[in-house]
Amino acid sequence: MALDKNSKIYVAGHNGLVGSAIWNNLKQRGYTNLVGRSHKELDLTDQYAVKKFFDKEQPDAVVLAAAFVGGIMANMLYRADFIMMNMKIQCNVISEAYAHNAKKLLFLGSTCIYPKNAPQPMKEDCLLTSPLEYTNEEYAIAKIAGLKMCESYNLQYGTNYIAVMPTNLYGPNDNFHLENSHVMPAMMRKVYLAKLIHEGAWDKIAVDMNKRPVEGVTGEGLNSLDSSDSCSSKKEEALRVLAKYGIYDNRVVLWGTGTPLREFLWSEDMADASVHVLLNVNFSDIIGIEKYSSVHYGASTDGAVDRNHSAGRGGYIPGLGEIRNCHINVGTGKELTIRELSELVVKTVGFTGAVEFDASKPDGTMRKLIDVSKLHSLGWTHKVEIEDGVQKLFQWYKNSLR
Repeated sequence: MALDKNSKIYVAGHNGLVGSAIWNNLKQRGYTNLVGRSHKELDLTDQYAVKKFFDKEQPDAVVLAAAFVGGIMANMLYRADFIMMNMKIQCNVISEAYAHNAKKLLFLGSTCIYPKNAPQPMKEDCLLTSPLEYTNEEYAIAKIAGLKMCESYNLQYGTNYIAVMPTNLYGPNDNFHLENSHVMPAMMRKVYLAKLIHEGAWDKIAVDMNKRPVEGVTGEGLNSLDSSDSCSSKKEEALRVLAKYGIYDNRVVLWGTGTPLREFLWSEDMADASVHVLLNVNFSDIIGIEKYSSVHYGASTDGAVDRNHSAGRGGYIPGLGEIRNCHINVGTGKELTIRELSELVVKTVGFTGAVEFDASKPDGTMRKLIDVSKLHSLGWTHKVEIEDGVQKLFQWYKNSLR
């Protein structure tokens, strides 16, 4: 189902890491009729507000990149928020997209949907084959529900909703707030701050903490040349709160053993993959267009289905057999250990201190490599390798402090 350059595309979460990259990618391709709303402008957990927005805008396509996200610590602390807020966002946006006849919807999930001990690399078909990783179970369940919503709407109503499951992402507009950031930006900021503490660069620490306060502690009063009691007290407070996150003078303590393997994808690569899927891939392409067209009521050559024929007939089509796992993994198919990642970050930041691992803290899933053969078969492969990506992220972070 083609979207022309004049199609109105709503990007939910357009200010976030993924959404902003998708927004920019669409603009670079000449799609300028884009709609976005900040969280302050539109609370996606508010069903009435979402309906009102769709009533007004009537988008032709929807990219659902908005989510309540965080790392291991946030996932463990805010379990109820992670499942409830994400479920509300997904239910509201997907149901209103259907009610307002959006031609296409792209749902972004996460590879945490897969079982903790899934065979590696993880194929789409390993979904729901064994228990999830406990530390992010609620978020994973919400994302599984989201991809199943897309799959089920397609089967029952003949919609064209595609779900993509990106691996660990990093890039411009990443979240560097220590309380709820993901592994790479958190690690990078910790290493950078430990370096600044050792150098006595309190002016730079002040800029960093003013930009992204830690537990409400800002950089106010942190002057390198000020030796007053007030300034000393401010510095002690800053050191105390940073120490809670493993940041010391020329020393950083990271969670876990450093042995888990992780795959990382540059967010602008993820955006390019997402837009490629949005513009070029239909549900019928994923499950086999010949098989789908021959039995699905009202199927047409562009992958769309006549709603009048499919509405209300139920989701099980005997001629198709069991249709599941229609989502698409998005990643590089490459991995490295958390320790190896820390070594890349240390080298990039120019840190000469010590990096230690606290084995009493959880590692999370030990390995999360995904199989990207389906994505490759649909015509897309990644471009940015991890070594270049870490340097690009640190440069973006330093620029964000100016």
